[in-house]
Amino acid sequence: MTSSLTDILSVTPDGSKTIVLSEGSDPRVAQAAVAAAKSNMAKIICVGDTAAVRAALDAAGDTGAVDIADPATSPRMDYYATAYTGRRAKKGMTYEKALVELADPAFFAAAMVAGGDADGTIGGAVYATPDIIRAALKVIGTAADAKLLSSFFFIVFDGRDDLPSNVNVFSDAGLVIDPNAKELAEIAMASAGSMKTLTGMDPKIAMLSFSSKGSAKHPNVDKVVRATDMVREKRPDLEVDGELQFDAAMVPAVGAKKAPGSSVAGHANTFIFPNLDAGNIGYKIAQRFGGARAIGPILQGLAKPANDLSRGCSAEDIVDMIAVTLAQAEGNA
Repeated sequence: MTSSLTDILSVTPDGSKTIVLSEGSDPRVAQAAVAAAKSNMAKIICVGDTAAVRAALDAAGDTGAVDIADPATSPRMDYYATAYTGRRAKKGMTYEKALVELADPAFFAAAMVAGGDADGTIGGAVYATPDIIRAALKVIGTAADAKLLSSFFFIVFDGRDDLPSNVNVFSDAGLVIDPNAKELAEIAMASAGSMKTLTGMDPKIAMLSFSSKGSAKHPNVDKVVRATDMVREKRPDLEVDGELQFDAAMVPAVGAKKAPGSSVAGHANTFIFPNLDAGNIGYKIAQRFGGARAIGPILQGLAKPANDLSRGCSAEDIVDMIAVTLAQAEGNA
């Protein structure tokens, strides 16, 4: 089992970094952990009850390549709890409360990252997305320059010469429900950074709508136009255009007709959806009807990498996410 993303990411994993998986007793997580460790992608640590995790790893064929961290017996718990208490003291955190919260594997895995014992964490095969987000925000926190935590999916096609790019970013398709214009602009700029940092590709950002260049009038269209203007003002170095319908963004002939003279229309690889309804539906259509691999949701805006999984994920999906998280860790280095 290998990751389909390792050949498109800007960094090739070399086994030098550590990824902690917070749901180590899940069979899919165990299979991914063993595959990633055996292929020398990274040092892998699985969190959970030692006996339960060991049983899952043994069933997955582990020969001792994967480490286990059990919150109930970890010698690092005092260090993590003390650091967590200090971080959230103003919000009423006490050492005793910290011990209770960090007994949760998702929180414990996040504490390992915050404490420098791992370079990134992944969860969500069992936990719901809000649980993973809560642990990441409370324990790791947002990056100093981040104004908003958002997410994106890599939408990856194989051998589609008819597309402007076989590697695309769809954002936000997993987290921010109804961004205003300022938030939409922040999502666009963060997504452009993720595309460039993780793949080395220059982002071509399409701000999506049901309208192209004034073809329809509505407050929802106005929001996208304002967001596009904000991106241009704050980041004149970026190629961005909007508002654009999806076909105008990705089909050259349609883009030339609906947005003549645009360097983005018909050539986009970074698609910014106006709300979570559109983004979540859109990525699943690309995945289920279009046959794309949908990798994510990948979080952007945290101080250190932490990522979520779909509860319907496969072991292969988790290996993909390990590769992405490693690339994010390299980008933060």
